[in-house]
Amino acid sequence: MAERKNILLRLDPAVHDALAKWAAAELRSTNAQIEFLLRRALTDANRMPRATPEIPRRGRPPKD
Repeated sequence: MAERKNILLRLDPAVHDALAKWAAAELRSTNAQIEFLLRRALTDANRMPRATPEIPRRGRPPKD
């Protein structure tokens, strides 16, 4: 996997709190939730580069 880029993101505290709660409800970190939402927005706008790999699945493998 290519090296990940780091960015500084300034958010309104209320937006951050809502995002953190949403991420926790979906068992993601806040950072992973932001990436998930950005990827979904890029895909919906047909702006996601074709060569972009999927987000790797984390955690325990599914049961058979």
